[in-house]
Amino acid sequence: MLVQDAMTNDPVVCSVETPLRQVVALFRKHHFGGLPVMDGNELAGIVTESDLISLLRTEKISDDLWLPSPFEVIEVPIREYINWEKTKHALSNIGDMPVKKVMTRRVITATEDMDVEAAAALMLREGISRLPVMRGKRIVGIITRADIINAIGAAYTGKEEAGE
Repeated sequence: MLVQDAMTNDPVVCSVETPLRQVVALFRKHHFGGLPVMDGNELAGIVTESDLISLLRTEKISDDLWLPSPFEVIEVPIREYINWEKTKHALSNIGDMPVKKVMTRRVITATEDMDVEAAAALMLREGISRLPVMRGKRIVGIITRADIINAIGAAYTGKEEAGE
C-alpha cells in the first residue's frame, strides 16, 4: 500500500504569519495535533501541540539554600511582582504570536509513492506523528499515524470479507 492510498488529501495548513490563537482554533476544530506551515506556496515548517506546550516551559527550581539579606527581604517581593507582571503580559500576547516563532523548521516529509510501511518506520524512527506528503515542492497531503492504522485496518477488513 502506498502513502497516496492512506493520506489525507489537501491538508489544512496555516501561514507563517498565522497567530497562535488561530492555530489552536484549527487544532480544536479539526481534532488534530499538528499542521503544516506555509510561506507562500512553500512548506516552511510544521507546528504541533508540543511546540505550543513548549511555550509554557518554566525554569527548574534551584536546590541551593538561599537566605536573604535584610535588603533582599524588601527587594524580593518587588522583583517577584515585576516578574509576575511581565509573565502575565507575555502570556496574554502568546495568542498574537505568529506561528513562525514556535514552529519546527526541520520538516520530515513523505512522497505519494512511498510505501506506508516506510512512512510508518520513518515516523517511529523520528518520533513524530505526521508527515506532510510532497509532490516535488508542492504539498499534496498529510499522513498521520491514525491514517496508517485506518488504511491497514480497512485493507485487513477488505481481505477478511474477500475470504483471504
